[in-house]
Amino acid sequence: MTLSAAPRITCEVLETRADTARIFNIQRYSLNDGQGIRTVVFFKGCPHRCPWCANPESLSPAIQTVRRESKCLHCAPCLRDADECPSGAFERIGRDITLEQLEREVLKDEIFYRTSGGGVTLSGGEVLMQAGFATRFLKRLRQAGLHTAIETAGDAPLSRLLPLAQQCDEVLFDLKIMDPARAQAVVKMDQPRVMENFLALVREGINVIPRLPLIPGFTQEEENVRQVLAFLAPTSIRELHLLPFHQYGEPKYRLLGGEWAMKACVPPTAEEIARVRSKAEAEGFHVTTGG
Repeated sequence: MTLSAAPRITCEVLETRADTARIFNIQRYSLNDGQGIRTVVFFKGCPHRCPWCANPESLSPAIQTVRRESKCLHCAPCLRDADECPSGAFERIGRDITLEQLEREVLKDEIFYRTSGGGVTLSGGEVLMQAGFATRFLKRLRQAGLHTAIETAGDAPLSRLLPLAQQCDEVLFDLKIMDPARAQAVVKMDQPRVMENFLALVREGINVIPRLPLIPGFTQEEENVRQVLAFLAPTSIRELHLLPFHQYGEPKYRLLGGEWAMKACVPPTAEEIARVRSKAEAEGFHVTTGG
């Protein structure tokens, strides 16, 4: 089965036990996922199928096992077991972790948060698929005085999004394809719900930072950029992050046995990024490239 043929997932699917989440990575010393030095926790599972996704290992909520040829000793017989593999060629992607375990993990970097004004960001996949756990986890971090953030596409019932957003100092909110029909056809996204949720968070006074992935042929199209700016114009928000497309995810698709749909896509040039930046700045936005 290729990744594009994966079964449809909704944001209501993946909640493990009340005190347990399924993650696939903890990235330390990040400088691009919120202010200061941050630790980013990547949650497994995503309801969308963006052709440009750079983290295909995040799509399935299941724990997966992959084989790295460069490490393989070609043992005979092969147990195909990540726990028994002597060279580490078989690797498990995803693990379940409790609130207490995850809190201990991220608090290892507390000194960096305190000295840089950083903190902890929850990403994915889509963190809203495990919103209950994420809400409880961020509440604990805030009680400890840590800066908290999430990265989300906002496509879930507001009853799941709002309690989580209320535990955040920043909500990094991706705006992708603005046309509802195309958003549904291309990425399986309920764009009207996304837009309603975005405005609901703004009305609640939550610090929402919109982000626009610059994907040639999709979100980078002039009309899509115009719609993003027009949507944001009536709000009080005057900050926009641009996230240019890159090819860094391609090896992961090969590792998972999937197909990289964007293999022929050329990343936007500096001039193309500058044109989008200029349009946004002309509308009064402070623009950051790279998040």
